[in-house]
Amino acid sequence: MKRCFDIVLSAIGLVLLSPLFLVLAICIIADSEGGVFYRQTRVGKGNKDFRLYKFRSMYTASDKKGLLTVSNHDSRITRVGYFIRKYKLDELPQLINVLTGDMSFVGPRPEVRKYVDLYTEEQMHVLDIRPGITDAASIKYRNENEILATQENPEQYYIEHIMPDKLAINLEYVRHHSVGKDIRLIWETFVAVAGKAA
Repeated sequence: MKRCFDIVLSAIGLVLLSPLFLVLAICIIADSEGGVFYRQTRVGKGNKDFRLYKFRSMYTASDKKGLLTVSNHDSRITRVGYFIRKYKLDELPQLINVLTGDMSFVGPRPEVRKYVDLYTEEQMHVLDIRPGITDAASIKYRNENEILATQENPEQYYIEHIMPDKLAINLEYVRHHSVGKDIRLIWETFVAVAGKAA
């Protein structure tokens, strides 16, 4: 039932949002050099790698300067990138990942292999289900960039404090997920994004 929910909604979303995709693509290309999409290898269900799609919000090759984004005023973020990040529009291409089965609308946010390699045996169970576009941990840490910006060593703080808490939240979801809970989390995500953008 969850997979049917994902297929139907992602297909409808891609069709309805195609005009917005076109506008954003033009803005991204006009604003800075590089492609429209940013593709990054993440770890999905069954501990298997997949390519995650986003609208490019940073200058080309910015990920070589670090995987974490600290503050919304990170110098690697383009002018258009700041706008699409603020409203989470950069995440919309992940509807493609949902349609192809690499992701779900709701599920633990997928990490890069570098951080997954640090998981304990228990934490690895977040990979028992498909990763998602949103989850309860993402809602709780919607201001994660600002939190990291206040730390002397952002990556160490992420690994030692934020990541374990996110994993604990997501393990609880893995044990008790349902379509009803997914709908509630999608609604809470909209509310959180609207509140942050206001």
